Amino acid sequence: MAVVAALLDRVPVYRRLPREQLTGELTRDTERRIRALAHAVRTGLPAPDEEFTAVREAATRRAEEGLPLDAVLLAHHLGLEVCWEFATRHARADDAADLLVLNRLLLDQLRQATTAAGAGYLDEHRPAGDPRGAARQALLTALLAGSPAEEAAARAGLRLPPRYAVLCLSVSDHPDEHTPGVEPAVAARRKLRRLTAELGHHTRQSALSALTSSGGLVLVPIGPDQAPPTAGRATDDGPAPEAGPWPHLAATVAAAARAAGAPVLAGAAAAAPAEVPDAAALAYEVLDVARAFGRPPGLHRLDDVLLEYQLTRPSRARARLAALLEPLTDGGELLTTLRTHLAGGLNRRHTATTLHLHPNTVDYRLRRIAALTGLDPARPADVLRITAAIAARTAERAAHTG
Repeated sequence: MAVVAALLDRVPVYRRLPREQLTGELTRDTERRIRALAHAVRTGLPAPDEEFTAVREAATRRAEEGLPLDAVLLAHHLGLEVCWEFATRHARADDAADLLVLNRLLLDQLRQATTAAGAGYLDEHRPAGDPRGAARQALLTALLAGSPAEEAAARAGLRLPPRYAVLCLSVSDHPDEHTPGVEPAVAARRKLRRLTAELGHHTRQSALSALTSSGGLVLVPIGPDQAPPTAGRATDDGPAPEAGPWPHLAATVAAAARAAGAPVLAGAAAAAPAEVPDAAALAYEVLDVARAFGRPPGLHRLDDVLLEYQLTRPSRARARLAALLEPLTDGGELLTTLRTHLAGGLNRRHTATTLHLHPNTVDYRLRRIAALTGLDPARPADVLRITAAIAARTAERAAHTG
């Protein structure tokens, strides 16, 4: 695309955008502008207003990503300049009248595009912000503070639900954030925008959120009886019932991660509005435990990490449990092997594949672990003690470094 090539050549700041943005959104926007210009040339009519609404929205995104306004405006000038050069490259003397018409259309489109782009850029930097968005943030603040939230909800045009699902998210980096030549802040903001948009889509814009590119908190309204204590368990009368809102929320987190292009790990808890502070604290603890024990990306509740959660709570036994693995401290590969072996369901081939080892090497290390600690991962009676010791060691290390 000649327009994008000219933009990269003459506006250096655009070279630091993620490749997916250059080949995706930026290319699509450029093609749309060219089609709008071609339509104006064919009909002699200016482009419809929605074309410049799109220009305004794109400029707001560029402002959010930190691109300077002069670069954004120059991009529109360059685009139409390339179109003009293409149209006039083989013009003849008798084309003068048509070229005057084309020049008028180009200037008209440039005026409208730069006006819309400037307005869109200022939309992002306007101090007043969105009153509705500010009201929703005020409601979130009240809920997290444990304050009465009815008035804040009314100001936001919302009704407090019977309960909220409180999600505490940890969002990994997108590969573009570490790609040489790409501006990390731009990649991070684009990742956050996609994540937020997907969460809004799946929650029908009902969620309250405070998110950064590395994670944050999301409150999703749910009904009063959507997650009973027995949800998800089979009964004598048939298969397990639907586990309330959790399958949908797990799918929402997975979809948000795909949209963001980065793994998302989430701790979750549910509570009535007045109990949101406690639920947020629990969701964070669940996230912390899931992260410490290498749980896979996705949504995790207390029920998913019950043993690890309990074993990481302070007690007289915790330090002594942690000490069971002290003989492995100097052999870092042994402790890594043990953790991987447990996480993989005690499957030696899975452990070998994950650690890029020969299965015989895994067997040797497991025998070495048993000799040093007296705990044999191949003996079912020792597996629970090993699991408890790993949990306790993780908690002890966190307590001493936190």
